Amino acid sequence: MIQIANTLLSDDIFEAQFICDLCKCKGQCCVDGESGAPLTREEHDQIEEILPVIWDDLSPKAQQLISEQGISYNDTDGELVTSIVNGEECVFTYYDENGICKCAIDTAYREGRIAVQKPISCHLYPIRLTDYANYTAVNYHQWSICRPAVKLGRKEGVPLYRFLREPLIRRFGEEWYNEVCEAATLLEKSKE
Repeated sequence: MIQIANTLLSDDIFEAQFICDLCKCKGQCCVDGESGAPLTREEHDQIEEILPVIWDDLSPKAQQLISEQGISYNDTDGELVTSIVNGEECVFTYYDENGICKCAIDTAYREGRIAVQKPISCHLYPIRLTDYANYTAVNYHQWSICRPAVKLGRKEGVPLYRFLREPLIRRFGEEWYNEVCEAATLLEKSKE
C-alpha cells in the first residue's frame, strides 16, 4: 500500500496493466453487476438537471423505469446507485451500431451537449474507491469481463494509473496524480 495525502493505494494500481478494449468486451461493465453505478448526491442532482437533454438517447425501457422509480435507488448496502433495467444494464446505456454498450451521459458530454460528466465511479473503473473516516482506499477491482483490457494493457505496457490519468485527476487533482507518478517511479527503481 502507498499513502498519498489522505488516500491509500493498493499496489495493483501501479503493477496492473490495463487499457479498455471495448471492441472485445462490448462495454459489459455497464450491463453486468449486482447493482447500478455508485453515485454521489451531487452527481444525482446534476444528472436530474441534464436528463431532458439525454432523454431521447435512452431506451424506452429505461425511460419507463426512470418515470416510475427515478434515476437512482439505494442498493442493499445502502449506497446510492443508478437505476438498472431488468436487474442488468444501467438506465443510461445505449448500444452503438457495433453492439457496444455506451453511456448516454458520456456521449452527450463528449459531443458538447452537456457539461456534466458520467459518474466518477464509472469514469474510474476498474478502480473502486472506499471512503473511511480518515482516508479513501483506492483499489483495483479485477473482473473477468476485463480480461481483454488486461491483455491489451500488457501488450502496450500501460499501467492502470496511467490509463486512468484523466479520471484520477478529475477526482483527486493534478498535484495528487503527480505524486502517484513519483511513487510509481520510486517503486520501479526499487525493483531494479
